[in-house]
Amino acid sequence: MLKSSRDTANVLWFNELHRKDVNLVGGKSSSLGEMTSSMDVPVPYGFATTARAYQYFMQQTGLNDKVNSLLESIKDYEDSNELHAACEQIRNLIVDAKMPDDLASDIKEAYAQLAEKMGQVDPFVAIRSSATAEDLPNASFAGQQESYLNIKGAADVVDRVQQCYSSLFTDRATYYRHKQGFPHEKVALSAAVQMMVFSKASGIMFSVNVADGDESKIVIDAIYGLGEYIVLGKVTPDHFVVDKQSMKIVEKNIIKQQVELMRVPDGGTIEQEVPQVLQNKQVLTDAQVIELAGYAKEIERHYGCFMDMEYALDANTNRLWIVQARPETVWSQRKKHKQTENQDVVAEKDAQIAIRGLPASPGLASGVVHVIDDPKDINEFKEGEILVTLMTSPDWVPAMKKAAAIVTNSGGMTCHAAIVSREMQIPCIVGTKSQNVAATEVLKTGDVVTVDAKNGIVYMGKVESILKKSAASAPMSGQAIVSETFAPTATGVMMNLGDPDLADKYSTLPADGIGLMREEFLWTSFIHEHPLYLIEQGHPEKVVDMLASGISKVVRAMAPRSVVLRLSDFKSSEYRNLKGGDKFEPHEPADLLGWRGASRYYDPKYIEAFKLELAAVKKVRNEFGLKNLNIMIPFVRTVDEARKVTDIIRNEGLVRGADFKVYMMAEIPSNIILADQFNQFIDGYSIGSNDLAMLILGCDRNNDTVASLFDERNLAVKRAIRHLIKVAHKDGKTVSICGQAPSEYPDFTNFLIQSGIDYVSVNPDMVKETKRNVAHFEQRIMLDKATGRGLEDTTDYDWK
Repeated sequence: MLKSSRDTANVLWFNELHRKDVNLVGGKSSSLGEMTSSMDVPVPYGFATTARAYQYFMQQTGLNDKVNSLLESIKDYEDSNELHAACEQIRNLIVDAKMPDDLASDIKEAYAQLAEKMGQVDPFVAIRSSATAEDLPNASFAGQQESYLNIKGAADVVDRVQQCYSSLFTDRATYYRHKQGFPHEKVALSAAVQMMVFSKASGIMFSVNVADGDESKIVIDAIYGLGEYIVLGKVTPDHFVVDKQSMKIVEKNIIKQQVELMRVPDGGTIEQEVPQVLQNKQVLTDAQVIELAGYAKEIERHYGCFMDMEYALDANTNRLWIVQARPETVWSQRKKHKQTENQDVVAEKDAQIAIRGLPASPGLASGVVHVIDDPKDINEFKEGEILVTLMTSPDWVPAMKKAAAIVTNSGGMTCHAAIVSREMQIPCIVGTKSQNVAATEVLKTGDVVTVDAKNGIVYMGKVESILKKSAASAPMSGQAIVSETFAPTATGVMMNLGDPDLADKYSTLPADGIGLMREEFLWTSFIHEHPLYLIEQGHPEKVVDMLASGISKVVRAMAPRSVVLRLSDFKSSEYRNLKGGDKFEPHEPADLLGWRGASRYYDPKYIEAFKLELAAVKKVRNEFGLKNLNIMIPFVRTVDEARKVTDIIRNEGLVRGADFKVYMMAEIPSNIILADQFNQFIDGYSIGSNDLAMLILGCDRNNDTVASLFDERNLAVKRAIRHLIKVAHKDGKTVSICGQAPSEYPDFTNFLIQSGIDYVSVNPDMVKETKRNVAHFEQRIMLDKATGRGLEDTTDYDWK
């Protein structure tokens, strides 16, 4: 007999369940129970095995210890092969175990009672997994477990319930729980056993227009056959939009449907062709669409939030059934954030300062905080949120592009977060820890804040008056703007750029070209996979095609001005974050000084990947005809490395000449000391003043303890730069600078021009100002020469 107490029952009927029973039967089963017991919507009847039944099964079979042992044997959850092997063993243990007789008996008895209530012998049922987590009713782990359709017979039902149990340990579900910190004993599984709808049509509907968040509309999608094909995307559905107020169809898009998934009379499913006469016909009648919309309105009213629902149209009765309902997440969350923001509006006089930091990229923004500690979690980051983290690296770029503002614990004005945010013109504050308070310790996910990155301050709440002042200072649409003019300069003013999507936007700036295009952006934003992994998978063309596509976007936008592409300069830890990178990357204690730049290009372990980069450059220059593309080699330690790499470049068909230049980053002291020898292999240098200053001064600019000692204006750095310019010019080589110093310090730009530099390359937000500064300094030099009355710089810059 079935147990009488809900807490100790192995089985509960839908009409005994409510949405508050998530801890008993999980989200899916409790939702089906809520609609059955408390609402007037048609739901196929059934029962649910309980979380207690699952825990009893695991205890009685002795599986808990075996599962724990196998989970503890996983050394690296990021190793997909290791994870899969352990999870497969666990699933096999669960499926092969003998279910306790009393539990099996309860499930069989419930199935017999369902048959009796429905007036059928051995009815067909659908069995859907519904996971829950002890002490955390909201953790339903939706979509990570299995569902079984068209099941018939008591023994088969028991077997599929056991298979549902095993689905708690799919690779994906196990990895997810590990990342969320859920011990497996605290997660349980309910199986919803529900009368099968013999669907001749099915689909999904939302009580909000998910395309634009319009809450006055209901969206209904419909396909022939079972609903699996709409989820898998194998069939494009008919699309209906219904106005909630008038309950009229305001938009209709009917799509030709050629295949459907149908049940087989004896059990199971099969794909078949939709009859020709139905392929172009509307799947649901208008009346059925309106009927469904009515159910959607009722379900939303009852739950009090936007809802995501599944339905089916029975072939035998032509009756519509609601087979699932759950809260819609995306627009519900945005609505919640919007309400939260409105609640958190504060007056400027009442605004409380949360933290202070270094103003790395100016601007004002307000939004909801999202704290991310691990780059593996960046996929959770949403458009318009405030990114708060320890520090960024190249693999953070996709999240950074979506951020309204960025706040980091660590870093200085030349750190990755600062440089990238200035390029993308995103407000950014770095180094809050250096101001005594770490951002990640004060700000929590869900907080609403206002970021004043001009002054390096983060306020709690939305300080509308500050934001309005900023908006008021911007030119109004249609307002006349005086055209800007810039004096011609002998010293070229170039631009640093990585993100190809910004090329068109910045192409109108008065820059003489791109002095530094960072290839790393293309890997982290578009390719995502390690080049050696792609070669191993048989898809090297993906590297060539995607690199060429991104590079050409910039080169085409800037034509005929020169674009200098810096070839890949990831460190091993950054390469390892690309898909498949673990297999090919060493674990280096100090990868800043490890296997990077030129040292990779000629290494037998990496050379084939490097050749793909060169193939992409050839494709842009030869196939696309964009001859304004040149390249630059980063982090060249020795003259012999320069020889080896330039030999490879030449052998791959990229020959230096009048319209193709090969430059070298000057960022290591050896580049300066041996410039007279490096000259023979290259056409010029670009000074990476960030790394150069760091290596000359022996100071990690990202280490808060010593960051105050880092200064590109140090005399040792200036002497090195002046020496390089002198030696390079003797052999007709050009010198540029792409570090941060010219963007930060106008007096440093003056020093560079006085030293005879050929180009300065700055971030887009500094192009106009630098153009004016360069013109001013050049005019000053000419005036001082003419009058002989200029200020004397008594500093001795010569390297004796």
